[in-house]
Amino acid sequence: MRYEAVIFDLGNTLVAYYTREQWPAIWRQAIDNVATALDSLGMLRTARDDLPARVRKENHEREDHRVVPMAERLARIFKLMPDDLVGGREEQLCRRFLAPVFKAARLYDDSLPTLAKLRGMGVKTGILSNLPWGSPAELWREELVRHGLLEAVDAFAFCVEAGFRKPAPQPFELIMSRLEETPDQCLFVGDDPRWDIAGPKQIGMDAILIDRTGSQKGCAAPSVRSLSEALHLLEDIWPLRG
Repeated sequence: MRYEAVIFDLGNTLVAYYTREQWPAIWRQAIDNVATALDSLGMLRTARDDLPARVRKENHEREDHRVVPMAERLARIFKLMPDDLVGGREEQLCRRFLAPVFKAARLYDDSLPTLAKLRGMGVKTGILSNLPWGSPAELWREELVRHGLLEAVDAFAFCVEAGFRKPAPQPFELIMSRLEETPDQCLFVGDDPRWDIAGPKQIGMDAILIDRTGSQKGCAAPSVRSLSEALHLLEDIWPLRG
């Protein structure tokens, strides 16, 4: 069959950010950034030595996949009150947290060419991504702009907009509504079997695993090492439109 839309995960699919092994170092720098910002405002009410333990209590996701917003996590870690987050402070602290994440980012060489080729084939494209710690969608929209991805796709959606994280169906339903397509008309491409394969499959959407390092074993879905390889599979099915 011919898919009408191909939907991509963002992190480690279109853009390299960090691995699971790198995440502890990332969040330590992120938390230090927030602590420094609060200290400069005279609002640091938590001893720095206590922060690692407080962070560990927040460094998990809910079993029902509901999004836990970053601002709520930071408020609990740093003992912030609602009035502490007014006047742009919530966004400022979230930006400080995300700074080391964005600094580590590297757009894969095959991302923009693949999106452009699909557009040339008459196929819609979208981006659907979970966000670390339920961070604000607008900051990640800026990240799409920074990498030239926003203008390269037809629609995007983030978990915080749906209120649930992948593999819950709500994020997939949101991006499909923006693309005006149904599950059987879409293909999902992502790097994590837990979210990017299990999620699509439970709603009847086909999926491909991108495993750039060749380290994923036993995935119940076709696997490719690059987006270029995935594109070759699709080109075998769909001749380019003249």
